[in-house]
Amino acid sequence: MPDWEKRFRAPRIGLPDWAEDAPDRSLFVSNATGTFELYAWDRATGSQRQATDRPNGTTDGTLSPDGHWIWWFSDTDGDEFGVWMRQPFAGGPDEPATPGLAASYPGGLAIGRDGTAVIGCSTDEEGSTVHVVRPGEAPVEIYRHRESAGVGDLSHDGSLIALEHTEHGDAMHSAIRVVRPDGSTVAELDDTNGGTEELGLSVMGFAPVDGDARLLVGHQRRGRWEPMIWDPLTGTETALEIDLPGDVGADWYPDGSALLVEHEYQARSELWRYELGEPGGAGAPAGTPDATAAPGHTRLTRVETPAGTVSGATARPDGTVEFLWSSAAQPPEVRSTSGKVVLDPPGMKAPGSVPVRDVWVEGPGGRIHALVQQPAGEGPFPTVFDIHGGPTWHDSDAFASSPAAWVDHGFAVVRVNYRGSTGYGRAWTDALKHRVGLIELEDIAAVREWAVSSGLADPARLVLAGGSWGGYLTLLGLGTQPEAWAVGLAAVPVADYVTAYNDEMEALKAMDRTLLGGTPEEVPERFEASSPLTYVDAVRAPVYISAGVNDPRCPIQQVENYVQRLEGRRHPHEVYRYDAGHGSLVVEERIKQVRLELDFAQRHVIEKS
Repeated sequence: MPDWEKRFRAPRIGLPDWAEDAPDRSLFVSNATGTFELYAWDRATGSQRQATDRPNGTTDGTLSPDGHWIWWFSDTDGDEFGVWMRQPFAGGPDEPATPGLAASYPGGLAIGRDGTAVIGCSTDEEGSTVHVVRPGEAPVEIYRHRESAGVGDLSHDGSLIALEHTEHGDAMHSAIRVVRPDGSTVAELDDTNGGTEELGLSVMGFAPVDGDARLLVGHQRRGRWEPMIWDPLTGTETALEIDLPGDVGADWYPDGSALLVEHEYQARSELWRYELGEPGGAGAPAGTPDATAAPGHTRLTRVETPAGTVSGATARPDGTVEFLWSSAAQPPEVRSTSGKVVLDPPGMKAPGSVPVRDVWVEGPGGRIHALVQQPAGEGPFPTVFDIHGGPTWHDSDAFASSPAAWVDHGFAVVRVNYRGSTGYGRAWTDALKHRVGLIELEDIAAVREWAVSSGLADPARLVLAGGSWGGYLTLLGLGTQPEAWAVGLAAVPVADYVTAYNDEMEALKAMDRTLLGGTPEEVPERFEASSPLTYVDAVRAPVYISAGVNDPRCPIQQVENYVQRLEGRRHPHEVYRYDAGHGSLVVEERIKQVRLELDFAQRHVIEKS
């Protein structure tokens, strides 16, 4: 078995979630059976069992606070439309968790200590709704709006619910509303000022202490994501002294005395502990910590992690921190600050890969950060520009099996954190509005010029590839930069923007209206300028497309429209359709897709060179 296949087949484990009031009960995701499913783990006894078993996998699940129930989301073959189910932690039959609540796209979930659940839903017909479901009672709707909204968190005592919403019409910048379980409003926090300013907020979680109303909130007031503490009952906002470059997230330590800070900067991440101070300080109710520090005293303490990327972290009741870590060269591990590997899956271990190096390129909108991996030997190499999805995401120094497979086959791999990517400040993320797709491709072109001029990349053997938004940019790039690319590989792409808008899930329609400034009827020229279908007749490179027939994000019909235009030109192309949604959770299916991409690129790049 080649190394590239071993990397996909080697058992993987995600960061274990644990029940707040029963911390020995944990839930994690693993591909041990060849499909990603949920597993229950009793830390006290060491026993593990597979909790879900579905043909196309399951990854969306959580534990009730008492650890008695495993909640998991049941859709149909990856279409993301379904209902919440639950089963006893120790095992037993699944049952509907919210009987009486119709199927929908998920919009957040919070479970209270008395068994009450707050469920966010999204449908094309009704927009966003939120329901409170008490044990043995029918669901009660407490919120409804056409724009995107969802459940952020439920306070420790169940008296407050935090909602994220975009009623102001800007789907990229949410506001926060705190309500009672009856739906009555307690307080509102809106940095957009009704949609006039591009400043977002995010719910990071209520304090894990009974009677403590403080809410940890992410904000962008200083040009990046960072946390603050807001008390919706008093209106008090408390800034935190976290002077770190890049984006900063946070979560509570279980006793509420400190925050676990996750810091992302230049494609790498690290952890810090932020002390909140003595109980009863300013801005906190009696018996809770404050967030003020003595002059000259720093509250930040580094939580030691290796160089690379922390994909998730959680503070345990004993004060240790568990985190999922990897680098481009080393496969992921669930580690602990105790020095132990938390879970070590049995069986084959994933082979490592080559490390990533950083490249900074001057572009039309500022310096562009790119990550480069290359095989042994001297260039120029055939080179894959592997474009990330999102677009509000970023590539990092983390282990990824697909780039490693390309390196194994003699390709250099370049990953570009174009404008629109996260991790480089709010202005960089928000820069792609209205000229959607075209701005990202300007940055990719600048990095492509560097790759060729530096001797890394062979200009005659350049592959443009990506999935989701990366697949969209691939098809758009093949049409707008036709002479630059030898091959295009687009997975689950947007190919026909107008049809995609009309067929996609409602939350993504809201995002597209924000990105493009309106609907296809309101701004037809922008949709036309940003649609790969507009430029399909200019495409010169052979095109490979893979698409899920149940995909609600990049629906299949708009892909078929693009393919029909290629067929009408008799342009060289191949299409692979598979029975799943926006990607696959089945290991063998993923290997098959990568094998098809490798084969297509080798036939059209290597063998013809």
